[in-house]
Amino acid sequence: MMPKGFYWLIAAQFLSGLADSALLIVGIAFLSEQGYPPWWAPVLKLTFTFSYVALAPWVGHVADAFIKRDLMILMNAVKFAGAIFLLLGLHPFLCFAVVGFGASVYAPAKYGLVTETVLPKLLVRANGWLEVTVVLSVLMGVGIGGWLVSSWWVDLWSAWGLFKGPGWQQSYLVDSRYLGALIVVLILYLSAGLVNAGVMHRPPHFRNLHCANSFVNARYLKTFVAANRSLWVDPLGGLALAVTTIFWGVSAVMQFAVIEWAQLVLGFSLSGAAYLQATVALGVVVGAWVSAARITLSRSVLVLFSGVLLGVVVALAALTVSIEWAVVMLWLVGFLGGAVVVPMNALLQYRGQRKLRPGLSIAVQGFNENLATLVLLAAYAGFYRDGVGLVSMMVMLGSLLSTAMGFLLLNNCAWFKWAIRSQASP
Repeated sequence: MMPKGFYWLIAAQFLSGLADSALLIVGIAFLSEQGYPPWWAPVLKLTFTFSYVALAPWVGHVADAFIKRDLMILMNAVKFAGAIFLLLGLHPFLCFAVVGFGASVYAPAKYGLVTETVLPKLLVRANGWLEVTVVLSVLMGVGIGGWLVSSWWVDLWSAWGLFKGPGWQQSYLVDSRYLGALIVVLILYLSAGLVNAGVMHRPPHFRNLHCANSFVNARYLKTFVAANRSLWVDPLGGLALAVTTIFWGVSAVMQFAVIEWAQLVLGFSLSGAAYLQATVALGVVVGAWVSAARITLSRSVLVLFSGVLLGVVVALAALTVSIEWAVVMLWLVGFLGGAVVVPMNALLQYRGQRKLRPGLSIAVQGFNENLATLVLLAAYAGFYRDGVGLVSMMVMLGSLLSTAMGFLLLNNCAWFKWAIRSQASP
């Protein structure tokens, strides 16, 4: 039985993540409309992700210093403001940096709240719910974003004469075909803020005003470095952190690569390419559900076998030229991804909770995963700018993922033997 308010948390973070991903697709379309080069699209994600890395030493302390539910509401408002800035015509990079700042503080609050309120025996199941909705919000948000930038939707708003008349609209709002899409994104952020009010209330970890107001102290950088090292040197914690870091770094690049691949190889429009990712979402749901139902914490390391296979499937999917086979391969990519990330994330949170505070543990996890995202996205944007083939980059990504998972598999054989024999929690 999940604690009171858990499903409100799931719904709130789903709506907020939905808005984030829809905004990304609208931002990509906006860049194209304004004449920016195509390789600038992943740079949007870079500016969004930057705060996750730059603020990582402090966001865990922020999450632990304040009531997490209230912090989530505040950060959702920050993301709402970032979308407003785009509507007002500010530079897209600045707007996405503001949204990313809000998201970077929102993440340790929501994950820390799960760790604080859910019993260890229910942690894999809770993470199954959380990861399914996180990934679904990303992929469904991409689909909604594709719908919002489709010619049908844009023409509908134009037919209604949205912001076409004289007056304050033309003076203050950006001149774009995607104003209607941005308004829908704002409605999603507003809905997420309202749902957040139903999230469970937990007292802050820091119980005195001095600690709550001193989270910007530079000494927290030293604390964060020590916490990062502590989690990496833990045998199971370090293994889980390595897997999730590699997985989310590759996934961030694949989010852009699949959209471009669907347009260049399969002949889809931007909106059609976004719809295609719904097959990945379906696979993630099934894979996460199977893992949550069948894999316990003590056996979670066994999913590395699926990680090796995932890299192979990603590489093979890049060589697919048939729409039917593309759907099958992308569904399989989603299934294997869901099967890997849910148990590994649960194991990482379990170990992090016992070695660190909940907010600090999640901040360490976010730092590593988003640092990998920054590095791989920068490499992807650089290769794209220099004319490296998209199929070649996808094959390289799949090979990197499979090789990394295989290396972790070979270097943790003792843990696999222990996991097979043992039914106790690590």
